[in-house]
Amino acid sequence: MTTAREIMTEGAECVGENESVLDAARKMTDLGVGALPICGADDKLKGMLTDRDIVVKVLGAGKDPASCKAGELAQGEVVTIGADDDADEILRTMTSHKVRRLPVIDGHELVGMVAQADVARALPEPKVGDLLEALSTD
Repeated sequence: MTTAREIMTEGAECVGENESVLDAARKMTDLGVGALPICGADDKLKGMLTDRDIVVKVLGAGKDPASCKAGELAQGEVVTIGADDDADEILRTMTSHKVRRLPVIDGHELVGMVAQADVARALPEPKVGDLLEALSTD
């Protein structure tokens, strides 16, 4: 069966927990992505930062993105997938946690990201359809 390592986008970059949200937004722009994992000084994942988080939790709340730190937006436990986990586990994890992007880890090291688009390209239509339906409902 297909594994996360086979369908992930390699070379995922983090935003540091002490970097500003403005720096994170610039990094997202430069990389052409809508989300970045937040990494701590210990190189462990602390959360995910999305473009929506920036708009709603920073700009919409009247906060200054230059002084707000990315780590302030990390919430709860980080949902990840192991590099050697199979496609069924990817689908279960995305569906149960209602996430469109999963950081892929090998041990504690971030090795890539699996996005909904990666899943759509790699898996059969019925499975992708089930995932899309699960992520589109409340």
